[in-house]
Amino acid sequence: MQKINKQISTLFAEQVSNWELARTNYEGLKTVRTKSFSFGDFDVKVQFNPARIISSGAKVDAKTISERKCFLCLENLPAEQKGIDAGNYTVLVNPFPIFPEHFTIPHKQHIAQQILPYFADMLDLAQMLDEYVVFYNGPKCGASAPDHLHFQAGTKDFLPLVNDFKRLKTTHAQLLVESEAFQLFSFDQYLRTVYCIESINKESAINAFEKLYLHFQNTTSPPALSLGEGAKSEPMMNVVCTFENDKWLTFVLPRANFRPWQYTAEGDAQLLVSPATVEMCGIFITPIESHFDRITKEDVVSILEQSSKV
Repeated sequence: MQKINKQISTLFAEQVSNWELARTNYEGLKTVRTKSFSFGDFDVKVQFNPARIISSGAKVDAKTISERKCFLCLENLPAEQKGIDAGNYTVLVNPFPIFPEHFTIPHKQHIAQQILPYFADMLDLAQMLDEYVVFYNGPKCGASAPDHLHFQAGTKDFLPLVNDFKRLKTTHAQLLVESEAFQLFSFDQYLRTVYCIESINKESAINAFEKLYLHFQNTTSPPALSLGEGAKSEPMMNVVCTFENDKWLTFVLPRANFRPWQYTAEGDAQLLVSPATVEMCGIFITPIESHFDRITKEDVVSILEQSSKV
């Protein structure tokens, strides 16, 4: 599998230099306010990031989606936005970043956001971009373009979940299934449900993921989210994948709800936190400063409990 780390690193440097929107927002990352809540063996971080209002506040109802041009279709990209070819996908610099280097990876065709038929592609992308972490937001789990299949990638070692798993594997991880090619773990006492597939080959990773997916599909209540005409239903989930030391680590986080009650609350009870992969992995993004100031440790627990499927 050909690596493309160097090409996308070059793309990032060029885009931040030549594209004013990207340059402004990546410069803004250097001054974002952050705070952290400790839960003993692990922390959950909160970031005030006003540029992310585009994503956190995105309307993803069918009417809104049908009335706007798809911003992930190549013909609709801004003139300044360039990309790197990655087979059936194009790697683009995300101009509304969370990570120090943040990319969006849309499929070249306008097809619905769905993971099962394209999980093998995610593994390939993680191997091609092995200096980054690759992740997937389900259609009702943080994807701001649920009508267009895409992954994202970001700076490695940025997401607390990935680092916590490596550090706490012997104390917080329960081994569920083991074979010569893969191990399936669940991560305990972590405020949200997490599964991790650790695999030395692609086929075993796919097989384990498909079985986990089927388990979610059979236990989803209410019925699994419909992806629209021509697409099968998909249980709600966020997925993270890394490739290092000749093996894949795939984290699967089953979801119970799209957004917590705090999102639409009124007055001082409102917290505009829209959980996606980044939040489920331990970094809460708050695009409104007053919400950043008042979010508490108890709020973090409440939002994760509402968002995660037990």
